[in-house]
Amino acid sequence: MPSDLLIRLVWAVAIIIAGQALYRLVSYLVVSRVQSKAHGLVRPGTPAILYLTTPACAPCKIIQRPALCSVQNRLGYRLQVIEINAYEQPDLAKAWGVLSVPTTFIIDASGRPRHVNHGVTLADRLLEQLDKLAK
Repeated sequence: MPSDLLIRLVWAVAIIIAGQALYRLVSYLVVSRVQSKAHGLVRPGTPAILYLTTPACAPCKIIQRPALCSVQNRLGYRLQVIEINAYEQPDLAKAWGVLSVPTTFIIDASGRPRHVNHGVTLADRLLEQLDKLAK
C-alpha cells in the first residue's frame, strides 16, 4: 500500500513540474513572437506595462487595475502603463497573442517585451518583474 501512495505522489509531482515547464515555455514563445510589436506603443527610454482588458472583465476592474495603479503610484514617471481595450482593438490583441484578459506585458526601456502575465497579476509580482529589467 505505501508504495502505491509513493508512486501516485511521484506522478503528481511530475505532472506539476511538467505543467509549470509548459507554462514557462508558452510564455517565452509569446514574448519572443511579439518582440517587434511594442514600437509605436511605448515612449522610448521608459519601461512600460501593456495591459489588455475588456469592459466586461470583472477581475480586471476589481484586482488588476488597482494593482497597476499601485505600481504606477510607486514608480511615477519612471513607468508607462498602457491600457488596451481588446474589444475596441481586436487586431492589436490578436497581434500580441492575447487569448484572455487580463493580460499584461512588461516592456523594457528599449521597447522589447520581456515578461507576459496571463490572468490577474498582483502589484508585488509586477514590481518584481520590473526590478529584473533593471539588472
